[in-house]
Amino acid sequence: MAVAFSPLVARWFEERFGTPTPAQAAGWPAIARGADTLIAAPTGSGKTLAAFLWSLDRLLRAAGTGGLEERTDVVYVSPLKALGNDVQRNLAHPLAEMRALAEAAGAPLPEIRALVRSGDTPASERRAMGRRPPHILVTTPESLYILLTAEGSRRWLAGARTVIVDEIHAVAADKRGAHLALSLERLDALAGRRLQRIGLSATQRPIEEVARLLVGAGAPRPCAIVDVGHRRALDLAIEIPDQELGPIATHELWADVYDRIAARVHAHRTTIVFVNTRRLVERVAHQLEERLGEDRVAAHHGSMARRTRLEAEARLKAGEVPVVVATASLELGIDVGAVDLVCHVGAPRALATLIQRVGRSGHARGAVPKGIVFPLTRDDLVQAAAAVRAVRAGELDTLRVPENPLDILAQQCVATVATGDLQVDELWALVRRAHSFRRLERADFDAVLDMMADGVATRRGRRGALLHLDRVHGRVRARRGARLAAITSGGAIPDNADYEVVEEPQGLKVGTVNEDFAVESMAGDIFLLGNRSWRIRRVEAGRVRVEDAAGAPPTIPFWLGEAPARTRELSAAVSALRAAVAARLPDTSWLAAECGLSADAAAQLGAYVGTTRAVLGEVPTTACVVAERFFDEAGGMQLVVHAPFGGRINRAWGLALRKRFCVTFNFELQAAATDDGLVISLGEQHSFPLDSVFAMVRPETLREDLVQAALASPLFTNRWRWNATRSLALLRHEGGRRVPMPLQRMRAEDLLAAVFPEQAACADNIVGPITIPEHPLVRETIDNCLHEAMDVDGLAEVLACIGRGEVATRAVDTAAPSPMSHEILNSNPYTYLDDAPLEERRARAVALRRTDPDLAAGLGALDPAAIAEVRAQAWPDVRDADELHDALLSMVLVPAAEVEEAGWSGLAAELIAAGRATWGETGALRALVAAERLPVARAAVPGLRADLDWPAAEPGREEALHALLGGWLECVGPTTAAGLAARIGLSPSAVAIGLAGLERAGIALRGRFT
Repeated sequence: MAVAFSPLVARWFEERFGTPTPAQAAGWPAIARGADTLIAAPTGSGKTLAAFLWSLDRLLRAAGTGGLEERTDVVYVSPLKALGNDVQRNLAHPLAEMRALAEAAGAPLPEIRALVRSGDTPASERRAMGRRPPHILVTTPESLYILLTAEGSRRWLAGARTVIVDEIHAVAADKRGAHLALSLERLDALAGRRLQRIGLSATQRPIEEVARLLVGAGAPRPCAIVDVGHRRALDLAIEIPDQELGPIATHELWADVYDRIAARVHAHRTTIVFVNTRRLVERVAHQLEERLGEDRVAAHHGSMARRTRLEAEARLKAGEVPVVVATASLELGIDVGAVDLVCHVGAPRALATLIQRVGRSGHARGAVPKGIVFPLTRDDLVQAAAAVRAVRAGELDTLRVPENPLDILAQQCVATVATGDLQVDELWALVRRAHSFRRLERADFDAVLDMMADGVATRRGRRGALLHLDRVHGRVRARRGARLAAITSGGAIPDNADYEVVEEPQGLKVGTVNEDFAVESMAGDIFLLGNRSWRIRRVEAGRVRVEDAAGAPPTIPFWLGEAPARTRELSAAVSALRAAVAARLPDTSWLAAECGLSADAAAQLGAYVGTTRAVLGEVPTTACVVAERFFDEAGGMQLVVHAPFGGRINRAWGLALRKRFCVTFNFELQAAATDDGLVISLGEQHSFPLDSVFAMVRPETLREDLVQAALASPLFTNRWRWNATRSLALLRHEGGRRVPMPLQRMRAEDLLAAVFPEQAACADNIVGPITIPEHPLVRETIDNCLHEAMDVDGLAEVLACIGRGEVATRAVDTAAPSPMSHEILNSNPYTYLDDAPLEERRARAVALRRTDPDLAAGLGALDPAAIAEVRAQAWPDVRDADELHDALLSMVLVPAAEVEEAGWSGLAAELIAAGRATWGETGALRALVAAERLPVARAAVPGLRADLDWPAAEPGREEALHALLGGWLECVGPTTAAGLAARIGLSPSAVAIGLAGLERAGIALRGRFT
């Protein structure tokens, strides 16, 4: 080996591995000479051992000479608790082997302890750790912060000599990275010397930025960068179902995807299936288990309890299950053994995601990682193909490290001062040594200290006053309770409104579910968590108590959050692929080699791009933005701006456009933004030249427009609460208990009203733009809205390019929506830029399915006789009044003509005489309605009059339409939307809206039957 390890370590390594990997061979010389070192290499390249082995050698040498001290020597920081547990297990084995070698050589060594300290560590283990510190501490950024703040742990941390930050790229792009950077500076200050810093990362662009985050920005801090490259050979392919892809994934399409994944699992020893949401983990795991057999599928996501996650990892590693379904919780380098295949359901939103996830397979020397992407929609297909093409070309996402997060600064200042009084200038110097705060202005630093010293006067008392600031002598010290507040309420991860799920009678934590799901559930309900069915016994404040439901059919819980937007680099790749396909049509054969597509998938992609070009005249790209306008069935219009710049730019553009329309027409409009464009629902009164839409938002007024738009959206209120809690202005724990989320929200509102009265004021009393106060948290929250949730700088650049003519524009009024508008019109609720619920979305009134029959081409083929037979079997066979009543309960209402044609008139009279049914009427409709279904009928058919009444609240119209149309579909068999509307007597638009909801729920299946 290139460096002089001790004979014991050298012998162990040669017997175990033989020769070092490139990452190890290049990294050890720099580490051995004490240099700060960043090792960037793919998963499975041995970089963890590269970081640890020199420190292990140092500890073993000390143990051999009797110089091993009872203190922590190495601090290992992992962004994932699961990764830390994994590293601790993987350290224990080599240490045991080395001790065995030493004992066999007649030189037994004392134990070198490697222990985990994270949020999952039991209290008994924490106490034991305080009495006998580990030589190697395995922890998370959040737990390191606590250990640096608590008095007891500071004593044994002070002797540390090396800190290793694993998967540093996973925290670099958000506030956890800034939080960790300050903790590393605090660790140096505690030790009284500069610790050697070793970072491990997947290859990033620019890698120098990751190195700067690792080493800090004080006096010259050189960093040895070992980048063994990311151009690892990858076996990437894209697989599509037999059914042609459309704007939404139908029930039949999902079934095909499940079958295909199950077949792949059968053909491989171990498989990881990655999905983008926790809800999808549960759904896919459940469906795969139905195909593969009981206990053959494991689930893994962040809302599962630690023991459940560890069990899933261990079972996959041991070969007890052939497949695990996971979110990003398994994305980083957790050891789950040899993985043969990675399946990715849906397109990845970042190039790094695809590289990292597929890189979880093929870890054996010489093995090639293998991944298959299963797109679910046409836009998914384009995005997946673009991602594969870009990765094969060696492209990477660009890392952007956030600067000067003032909420993190406030928290870390309190935690630092809580450990001892400081001169303000000393604290300022410490903060500025962290890379994330290298450009911090002294005025901003002083404003944060003033805020933490003065607090905020609210109607429930003064909040957030945690420091005493002596402005005369320039000293700062902690108030009583500051250390406890910093320890119990610190961290950079924002709180979520989750309820703990606890198994009875054992009292074991199973995981968490979203607050809304818990509140809407009741005793007896059965739901899925960790791919197991649980029956709810009772729902308490913050806790759901459950028991094993023994595999009973479950519902799937949900978790609410903001979906990450597609990266700029992947958006550019999508645009480039669209342009390349359009330029080379009708030839699509080249897509197989460049994008891993089958001939059928390439043909579908080509047809999608070609049909769009035929309708719009151009294919939308980042070099050509297209505005499309068309009528919907409600009499209004939909404006779609096709702009594949990614969700952050499009969200900003959508909010700014919506604000401009609001100011111009004095009318709040519905809007949504996706990675590929935005849609604004216009009314009849919104008339303007279509090409003027590109000039409505100006670069010079963009920031002010977006600030005002963000203040009126949930973007601001959510981030205000997050920043208030991160800054310790609001506490997450009080009196030894967690502050309930509803109470946190109320306190956040009070705090906002105190520092920003206009934001909390009645909108009727505000004239003109809202004035923004000079307050650190308000400024930080607005900055987060503009640069995290949105990309104001990116949008300003796009608008400037449009103004200079560098980005072409095209405006098209179409008779029917173009294919690329379909998915935007059917976008998920997380894309909405206003608070109108799904059932009230005007974009749903577009009859795109009926005007584009090719959407469902190939769904099925039935002859007329078969259709007639199914219809005859489905129609109710009514023999008495009770059976007619049952039919009415299902169908909600039956028009008089249908009653007469079916021969039910006599039975209808019998029900009416008994008060069990009545005739409901409007000007154009007369229908028989069961008494119990009157509220549903009235909700579905506004203006329906009847002689009877029923004491129940009316449901929402969409729910009522679902009940009505769902009941009719059960009774009429295959039909058309127009035919169903004519039979029931509803408007075609109402039927279209109702059927769209039923189709999304998997209740109705749309297709062409010939």
